Amino acid sequence: MRMSKLFIETLRQDPNDAEAISHKLLIRAGFIKKLANGIYSYMPLAQRVLTKISNIIRQEMDSSGAQELLMPFVQPAEVWQKSGRWQVYGKELLRCKDRHETDLCLSPTHEEVVTTLAKEVINSYKDLPLNVYQIQTKFRDEIRPRFGLLRGREFIMKDAYSFHTSKEDLEREYEVMAKTYTKIFNRCNLETKAVQSDSGAIGGSVSHEYMVLVDTQTGENDVFYCENCNYSANSNHAESILPIEEVDGGFKDEKIVDTPNVKTIADLAQFLNISPNCIVKTVAYIADSKPVLAIIRGDKDIEETKLLNVLNALELRPMEDSEIKEYLHSVPGFISYKGIDTNKVRIVFDKTIKNTKNFVIGANEIDKHIVGVNLDNNIEFFDISLVKEGEFCPICKKPLKVTRGIEVGNIFQLGTKYSKPMNACYTDEKGELKPFIMGCYGIGVSRTMAAAVEKYHDEQGIIWPESIAPYKVNIVPVNIDDELQSKTAYELYNSLIEAGVEVIIDDRTDRAGVKFKDSDLIGFPVRITVGKTIQEGLVEYKTRKDGLVEKITPIEAIERCKNAFSN
Repeated sequence: MRMSKLFIETLRQDPNDAEAISHKLLIRAGFIKKLANGIYSYMPLAQRVLTKISNIIRQEMDSSGAQELLMPFVQPAEVWQKSGRWQVYGKELLRCKDRHETDLCLSPTHEEVVTTLAKEVINSYKDLPLNVYQIQTKFRDEIRPRFGLLRGREFIMKDAYSFHTSKEDLEREYEVMAKTYTKIFNRCNLETKAVQSDSGAIGGSVSHEYMVLVDTQTGENDVFYCENCNYSANSNHAESILPIEEVDGGFKDEKIVDTPNVKTIADLAQFLNISPNCIVKTVAYIADSKPVLAIIRGDKDIEETKLLNVLNALELRPMEDSEIKEYLHSVPGFISYKGIDTNKVRIVFDKTIKNTKNFVIGANEIDKHIVGVNLDNNIEFFDISLVKEGEFCPICKKPLKVTRGIEVGNIFQLGTKYSKPMNACYTDEKGELKPFIMGCYGIGVSRTMAAAVEKYHDEQGIIWPESIAPYKVNIVPVNIDDELQSKTAYELYNSLIEAGVEVIIDDRTDRAGVKFKDSDLIGFPVRITVGKTIQEGLVEYKTRKDGLVEKITPIEAIERCKNAFSN
């Protein structure tokens, strides 16, 4: 490919709406162009990267025994109604109607469609197990698209679905997919950590996310892990054992006290001369239009996904001040669960307060708190707290560490979540109808591309792993009008093409500095510069990863590239 013919536009400045490093660099380097909020066009360079990631996925999925198919992107409401998700999936499901007023949706996932296929095609236990996959566009109407391809509305995904006759066989395939995923991401040069995670809208009893650990703050979630054992979990699923701390406030009697101008937990602890551990805070939410109070220790925070799961709710938001007055007859900053009508307001107690005694809570009056409070004996406790670094591993009790991660894949044990309501059955050995036991396995193809940029970049631009780089070698004649430089550059170019090396030549008439900046920005693994040193029979050979520059002969450059990159 000649750079003068490449359909590309590079930019020197970051786009105004870009926050994530991958968002900035993929736009600046000409890989993607924004069409609408959360919707992007993949330019030729991006398409080459996506194709390489997809081919790696195909090779490893095929080797695992899975079969590729392609299912419709537009789906009828009927199949979603059978599974029960049409009413509960939420606003991320983009619904529409055709000219006949038939309800349809744009696919965010394909559990319903693939279950329908299995129901129609698979008859006997002899046809099982089965694993089918596709690589296809998906659409989820995110409320706040951000971070470019990391949190877009339209994206490319590999989704696979397996069908089994037993839980044991599902667990076997789950392990096969886990190993397959590790191979896929290793081939993309992305080290991942499989962490326990929340199943979310997909459902199922067991799920893991594959997280690329990154140094940037773009990571979507905190990943907690133990260096002493294999425990690791996403923040929305992580558990911990708390250090032994003082949890007795020491107040002998329950009474209301004045706490003027006390606005925070820290202020209250200082004012009363107690530990924040002896304060119990009440956080007010609206969950699916219903009022909820979450009760937690003062030094801890609510993990809202955990709370959603306890409530079996889809949407959660903080109460507004007017709602606090309407539902709780209280004021922000001084909310108490005492005196609340539990028939009208759901109250959820976090397990961190189970052993707390003589503690402090709000009094539902401004500048007042209640001290010396104790819990009733019949309270049910739940895990709704956010784990903190340094708390102890639930398995080996060693301190937990935390890092940031970008989710690139996930695997779920679905069981009969879809097959039962959709009456998708097979005939077993006894001639009886049994519902399929299912698993599903996703990889974000476009997210993997973005995650690679988050992981591999510097101040100059992207540093693509060789396995997924759009081109392996960029040949840059400093002056394309110089006869010797041009002749040598094209000889290199043609020789590498013949050797099966993916190569591009920057035949533009731009200044050398522009070409060099574009090469580093785009992230070609190797740049061969043909400049004045060609008069001495030498070219510059630069590796993008380490910035090492060597002066070697054109023949040596060809051999080095052939050894490194020949197909």
